[in-house]
Amino acid sequence: MKISKLGIFVLVSLVAVLTGSCSFYNRIMARKALVDGAKAYNERNFADAEELFQKAVGYDSDLTTFEGKTAQLFLARTIHSEFAGDRGKPQLAERAIVEYKKTLSGFLADVTEKRAALEANPESEQAKMELDQSEKTVGSVVSAVASLYENLQQSDKWKEWQTTQAKNNNLPASARANAYIALAAKDYNCANDISDDDAVKKTVQKDGESAFQFSKPENEEDFEKLKKCVAAGTSYIDEAIKLAPESDSAWSYRTSLLVQQARIAEMDGDSEAMEKYKKESDEAKKKFEALAEKRRKEEEAAAQKAAEEKAKELGGSAPKADAEGEETPE
Repeated sequence: MKISKLGIFVLVSLVAVLTGSCSFYNRIMARKALVDGAKAYNERNFADAEELFQKAVGYDSDLTTFEGKTAQLFLARTIHSEFAGDRGKPQLAERAIVEYKKTLSGFLADVTEKRAALEANPESEQAKMELDQSEKTVGSVVSAVASLYENLQQSDKWKEWQTTQAKNNNLPASARANAYIALAAKDYNCANDISDDDAVKKTVQKDGESAFQFSKPENEEDFEKLKKCVAAGTSYIDEAIKLAPESDSAWSYRTSLLVQQARIAEMDGDSEAMEKYKKESDEAKKKFEALAEKRRKEEEAAAQKAAEEKAKELGGSAPKADAEGEETPE
């Protein structure tokens, strides 16, 4: 005789009540609300999903439990999705920020726990995977809050948040590095808006070929702003690379900021410094390209492994990519 999922749920709930385990009962109810909320979310029924995740939080608001921190995170993501569907309701973004911030302590504790588990068993692939996932979750929360501040055009709060997280030693190195990269990107854009302007970037003929020639902006304040933005961006990207030396994104911005340094040197008439920065930017570009290619291959390998595992579950075999990157059936 088959027992329905509802029957099992009722039975477990009854046992919880009869044994007087209120916390156990609440955890079961929280898990049911999570399952139902996830279904509503995947069907893009965000209003119902929000209500269900709010119920899950009500049943278990303890951020040290799986149900508690997961419910809190899903609630934040649901409100975020509601805002993404209606940018005319900034109050949703404000609410999502509040809910996201509540999740950090729980997932940071989770990172600490997973890191200890890996240190106890450094060869465990499972422990490595779980730590990586926990760190990525923390990073996604930090990025989500920053994105919402940006959508709300609250630049001061965005910068304060990114700066605070970049300097937060409790965060995973990858999350801190990404915050530094985001700060560097803003300063790079500030610099490029000035140095890429038609008033300072002229197309000239050099050795029979077209090339760009850079001259100082007419407004001295713009030139000082250019130098300030490049200096700040370079400082941020240096910190990012210390934390994540294999980040292709960090090396990409280092390359771009060195190009800006070369432009400033040309504007100053310092040909020696200009050539120095050009050489350094070429070297940084090679590093970026090598890291980007490495990441691409790792992502392809991970996707292939996931496909093979899924195929194994289904009793078949996964297609493999040929030399041209096309899938070929076995």
